[in-house]
Amino acid sequence: MLFSKRLIQAEPSEVTPQANRRTAARDVTVYTTADQTEYRLARTGTVKFKPMGQPLETQICVFVDPTRTFQTIVGVGGALTDASAETFAKLPKPKQQELLNAYFNRDTGIGYTLARTNIHSCDFSSESYTYVREGDKELKSFSVDHDKEFRIPFIKQALAATGGRLNIFASPWSPPAFMKNNNDMLHGGKLKPEFYQSWANYFAKFIKAYEREGIPIWGLTIQNEPMATQKWESCIFSAEEERDFLKNHLGPTIRREGLAAQKIIVWDHNRDLI
Repeated sequence: MLFSKRLIQAEPSEVTPQANRRTAARDVTVYTTADQTEYRLARTGTVKFKPMGQPLETQICVFVDPTRTFQTIVGVGGALTDASAETFAKLPKPKQQELLNAYFNRDTGIGYTLARTNIHSCDFSSESYTYVREGDKELKSFSVDHDKEFRIPFIKQALAATGGRLNIFASPWSPPAFMKNNNDMLHGGKLKPEFYQSWANYFAKFIKAYEREGIPIWGLTIQNEPMATQKWESCIFSAEEERDFLKNHLGPTIRREGLAAQKIIVWDHNRDLI
């Protein structure tokens, strides 16, 4: 996205003179990404806010009203999946370092500060797998050994490249097949009510297992694309089902396991459905 350097505030009549003066005194750093250039989130200069009336139709403008604030941006980042980890492992060491610097280094790269990873397999995995044996409701066989070959080493290197300043959240694409009413990790289906608590325990075990590997988990989402029935790992949750699972099972479990600092995110869906 190429942002114009013409950064201005909304119609002057809507803001106070004091607000205009405070805003006009501030420098704004401009970062540019543009096709057919070398600009990739590159710092290209600084500008100052200034009041402006009605622009011409041909002028490219970004309007800023300093009296109104909304959500802050937690971070910008990418997905650290099995596919990315396995591809990364195939690169020569110098190329691995080049990639890590390009994505995660705040001085020489674009400085990702947020990352997402999958809880067991997803559509960016080379196979379907879980962390427990089939039918193990008590999760006695729980182990993330599968991830130790590619994904965990990759995430640890990404984390190190940020100096430990990478917020990582984890998302499941589907519970294990035996927990679902279609007995299949693929093709949608729903989590059976009798497995709600077992599935909540699964989240907690995942967080603790990754933390033992040196990977702190900043947050969770309840379900990837909760309205999408896919030919790959997927599971359907209505808004009410996510609410009840969080209120009655996942939330209490996370607190009970001493993980209350972890964020829990609902409605993890595609941008067009946000």
